[in-house]
Amino acid sequence: MIHSALLKKQRIILFILFVLIMITIIIGTGVGYTSLSYDRLLPTLLGEGTFKEEFVLFSIRLPRIIITLLAGMALALSGAILQGITRNDLADPGIIGINSGAGVAISVFFLFFPIEAGSFVYMLPIVAFIGALLTAVIIYVLSYNRKVGLQPVTLVLVGIGFSMALSGAMIFIMSSAEREKVDFIAKWLNGNVWGTDWPFILAILPWLVLFIPFTLYKANKLNLLGLSEPVAIGVGVSIEKERIVLLLTAVALAASAVSVTGGITFIGLMAPHMAKALVGPRNQLFLPVSILIGGWLLLFADTIGRNIVNPDGIPAGIMVALIGAPYFMYLLLKKSGR
Repeated sequence: MIHSALLKKQRIILFILFVLIMITIIIGTGVGYTSLSYDRLLPTLLGEGTFKEEFVLFSIRLPRIIITLLAGMALALSGAILQGITRNDLADPGIIGINSGAGVAISVFFLFFPIEAGSFVYMLPIVAFIGALLTAVIIYVLSYNRKVGLQPVTLVLVGIGFSMALSGAMIFIMSSAEREKVDFIAKWLNGNVWGTDWPFILAILPWLVLFIPFTLYKANKLNLLGLSEPVAIGVGVSIEKERIVLLLTAVALAASAVSVTGGITFIGLMAPHMAKALVGPRNQLFLPVSILIGGWLLLFADTIGRNIVNPDGIPAGIMVALIGAPYFMYLLLKKSGR
C-alpha cells in the first residue's frame, strides 16, 4: 500500500514535468536556423500559416521534437528496468553495450542489405532489436554465475568492454564503406538525431505503446527483483523468467530509441536516479516520473544543441554526454564509498 501523501507528491511532480516538457516544446518550435515567430505558432498549428511557416513547423520542428521526446522516454524506462533487474545503479543501455549492439546491426543492415526506402524506416527498430538482443544475451551469460546468480558489477564491466569492442567494430565497418554511408554512421555514433520525419515516429511509437504499460504492470515484480535472490524466491517470484522478460523489454525500448536517434547514452542512467530522488525507490512511483524526466532531458539537450552552432548544431548525444559523464563518475565514486 502506497501512502496517499506519496501519491499526491508523485502527481504534483508529474504535472510539473508535463508543464516543463510543454514549455520546452514551445521554445523548441520557435527557435532554430529558420526562426518561427511565437505569435504565429497557434495560427500555423490551426492551418492558417504561410507555406514557409507550415513547412518549418510540420516538416522540420514537430517531427524532431516528438522523436526526441519519445526516444528519451524509451531510454529512461530501459535504464530503469536494467537497474532493477541487475540491482546495479550504474546500469544503462548505452554504458553496458546494448546501444552499441544495436548500432552495429544497423550499420551492417544499412551498408550491406539494400532495401526499399518505404520499408527501411520500419525495419530499423527490428534490426536494432536483433543486434541489441544478441549483445544483451552474451553479456548476461558472461555475467551469470551458477552458484550466486547474476553478478551486477561483472555485468557492468563486461558491458563496458563489449561497448568499446563494438564501437571499434563500427569503425572497422566504416573503413570499408562509401563516403555517404560513412557520414551516416558517424552521425549515428555521435548521437545525432537523424530520424526527423513523421514515418520515424510511426516506427518507434508502437514499441512505447506496448512496453510502457507492460513495464508499469510489472512494477511490483521489479520491486521484488531489487531484493536479494533468496527473499525474491521466498515470496514466489520466478527470478530467471521475470529477468529474461524484463531484459527483453529493456532491450526493445533501447533499440527502438537508438534506431532513430543514434548512440545516445546516460539518459537511462540519469533519469531513474533523479526520479528516485524525487519520489523514492518504489517502481510504481518512480517509473512514470523517470519516463517524463528522460523525455524532457533528451528534448532539452537536443533543443540546446541544435541552436548553439548553426546550421548543424551539436548532436544531442554529445550534449547529454557532457552532463552524463560527470554524473556517471559521481555515482561510481559514491558506489565505491569515496
